Amino acid sequence: MNEERLLRRYRALMGAVPQSVWVMSPSGDVSILSRGGIAETLWTPGTDTSWMDAVHPKDRDWFQRAWRRATRERSSLDAIVRVRLDGAVDRFRHVKIIAAPAIDENGEVEFVGTATDAEEHWRARMREKLLARMAAVPAARDLSEAFLTTAAAVVPELADAVAIFRVVDGVEAGTRPSRASTPTPPERVGLAPGLPSLPPLDADFMLGPVAQRAIKSQEARLLIFPPDGPPDQGLSNVSVRWLREAGATGMALVPLVVDGRTVALATIATCRGNPPPDEADLSLLRDVFQQMSGPLRRTMELQSVRGKALALQQSFLAAPPAIDGLTITALYHPADSAAEVGGDWYDAVRLSPDALALSIGDIAGHDLDAAMAMGRVNSILRGLAYDCGPAADPASTLGRLDRIVQALDSPSMVTAVHAVLHRRTRGSWHIALSNAGHPPPLVIPADAPSQYLHDLTAPDPPLCVTDSLARTTLDADLHAGDILVLYTDGLVETRGTDIGDNLQRLRERSDVLARRGMPLPSLIRSLLPPLHHRRDDIAMIALQARPDS
Repeated sequence: MNEERLLRRYRALMGAVPQSVWVMSPSGDVSILSRGGIAETLWTPGTDTSWMDAVHPKDRDWFQRAWRRATRERSSLDAIVRVRLDGAVDRFRHVKIIAAPAIDENGEVEFVGTATDAEEHWRARMREKLLARMAAVPAARDLSEAFLTTAAAVVPELADAVAIFRVVDGVEAGTRPSRASTPTPPERVGLAPGLPSLPPLDADFMLGPVAQRAIKSQEARLLIFPPDGPPDQGLSNVSVRWLREAGATGMALVPLVVDGRTVALATIATCRGNPPPDEADLSLLRDVFQQMSGPLRRTMELQSVRGKALALQQSFLAAPPAIDGLTITALYHPADSAAEVGGDWYDAVRLSPDALALSIGDIAGHDLDAAMAMGRVNSILRGLAYDCGPAADPASTLGRLDRIVQALDSPSMVTAVHAVLHRRTRGSWHIALSNAGHPPPLVIPADAPSQYLHDLTAPDPPLCVTDSLARTTLDADLHAGDILVLYTDGLVETRGTDIGDNLQRLRERSDVLARRGMPLPSLIRSLLPPLHHRRDDIAMIALQARPDS
């Protein structure tokens, strides 16, 4: 009678507790005593499967280690793990499992445990965790760093691969397909260990129709792939090949919208047999990537300012004039940073058939104000050079420029080189030159090692640093075949390096290129540092004396 009463009480208790209750025998057989507390039915292993097969593939390794430790030490276990739902091989739910060992009189151990629905609790904690990681995004130095931070926040816990594509065409108009700028994999891609690298994308790479629809509709989309991988339709050929190689099971497409405009598309994939993302994952991903809107807006604003500054700057960089007996070439290369544009300029003014004024300069600052100040200073110097004529002393011209600029404006510090060249006989030219705090001009002789025009003489101070200063003029000769190169500091100044070493490397590089007999335009372009080393604007103007015809 007492046993029946205890059994009734036990059954009533099992029906009332808000958890599923289970027992595992020493041989590993699981018996469910109660199925309460979980909204959806969990999958129960059969005779030919292990209960560990119910655990999500991403959780299986760490949970198996925790379980082995509990059985070895006969200790309790308390963990949240994703468990497979009944009737679906790729649907899981977070469950809190608490298990305790029970030892019988023979020393055999069985485990008695509970399983409680923890889905909402886990997602709330994961949202807090991911958003905390995203706190660093607004402080990112540039958009590439913001992309990296975002990808690292979700890989590999929430996804296996993240790629973010900038949208650079008029999406909102809907008149033509939207292109994605060619991404640089280390900057815009986050990959879990063991996945293949993303292949390089051609300049004409186009996102597939499904991605195009997500961009246009500004709505996130889920793609669940069949067992044999993504279909050929809907995605770009490059994407399909990579997704199949990576064993992708699904993908989420999350448009990043700023001020009503889609400016980027995040593509998030699960791979290597891991279950595809579901609607709850998509909601969490939307929350995470929404944190990108601030950096994207700031970058767009900076790029707008930069575009205006570059257009203004380019308007002042006229093509050099044609002068008999001289080959002249010039180039301007803006910095790679989306946030900066400098005050670099170059200019050449034909003073007479046998005389030329040449100048190059740099105004401190990297913004629209610097570009506007550059235009004013360049225009004043050009006017002074033409008004003073071929007989002018460059030091006097720079002195007049200094006084005018300080009287009419309040610019930042200006460095400049101003030179006047006069034709001599047999294809040679005389150079009179004044340097106001600028990197030294480089001469590449036709038959000798290159050299700087004032290796032993320091340049005069920059403009706009003192009210009155006696400036100096240096004299040199340029013979037939010789090359004179004027450049701004972006060519020789790199953060963390010694400028003296960089000047030496520039001279050595010039000698190597000159020995190859390269045309002047090719030689000047070859002096530019590699793209990944260009942190500042670079302006260059060079001329080569030709023999008399």
